[in-house]
Amino acid sequence: MTETIINLESINPIEFFGVNNGKLDILKKKFPLLKILSRGTQIKLSGAPEQIETAREKIDLLVQYLERNGHLSENYFEQILGGDDAETIDHFKDRNPNDILVFGPNGKTVRARTANQKRLVQAADKNDILFAIGPAGTGKTYTAVALAVRALKNKIVKKIILTRPAVEAGESLGFLPGDLKEKIDPYLRPLYDALDDMIPADKLGYYMSTRVIEIAPLAYMRGRTLDNAFIILDEAQNATDLQLKMFLTRIGANAKAIITGDLTQVDLPKNQKSGLDKAIRILKHVDGIAHIELDEEDVVRHRLVKAIIRAYDKEHQVEQVRIEGHHRQA
Repeated sequence: MTETIINLESINPIEFFGVNNGKLDILKKKFPLLKILSRGTQIKLSGAPEQIETAREKIDLLVQYLERNGHLSENYFEQILGGDDAETIDHFKDRNPNDILVFGPNGKTVRARTANQKRLVQAADKNDILFAIGPAGTGKTYTAVALAVRALKNKIVKKIILTRPAVEAGESLGFLPGDLKEKIDPYLRPLYDALDDMIPADKLGYYMSTRVIEIAPLAYMRGRTLDNAFIILDEAQNATDLQLKMFLTRIGANAKAIITGDLTQVDLPKNQKSGLDKAIRILKHVDGIAHIELDEEDVVRHRLVKAIIRAYDKEHQVEQVRIEGHHRQA
């Protein structure tokens, strides 16, 4: 019997072992012939040399992934452990160590952190229009803003335009004091937050004052032609059919657009229908337009966000079955 100790000091051990050692239990089930113990930032393996070597290779792959991404879902944890074919292993390896999208203030690096976020980046590089659809917390808006900032820094575009439909999510901001900009800014706050992570405050202020970076509600896009720009339409599920058509036909020469949205979070009044689903459907086969789906495995917020999304999805499915059953009885 052989023993070996692996240090995990370069990563967050909780992300490796999981809450209540959930991921550690998965590791133990994968290697039942090994005795596996966790000790702080170390993991101790005891058993046959060939088993230890195989486990070490898998653990190294897990550590590499966590060093790059900071987060590893249980699903990906199992995929890395269970994928013995070369294609699966290559998928999770750091094939491109220079995949950083943006260097933010104070040396912060911004990069695609999950498999679907990486697909989003690849699709955006190959297409001029991209629909990125998924629930809250999957990084679709953040990744899109990073791509826009990268394009501006690399002089691929001359300006960034970030827009959202100004639709109230169940609350009314009309009573708030201030001018139109001050009333609308709360809707656009997530876009400001993303930019703060990627551009130093003084430079961002300069870009905003010179309209190199413009943040505006969707209604302000009407009548414009957007050339040499990287345009992001965020929360597109709250755009009507006519608004989405208006936005898509604003795109001019040397422009790129990413449309993000979550079809389960429509905040439009009941008499208005979201145009996002229709736009995806009718533009699906247009050359130069791509569509990427993100899901709960891409959530990089608090670990409970993933569980919350799953619970709501399950309840939505139950409600759909109940509605269909009611229609059949009627």
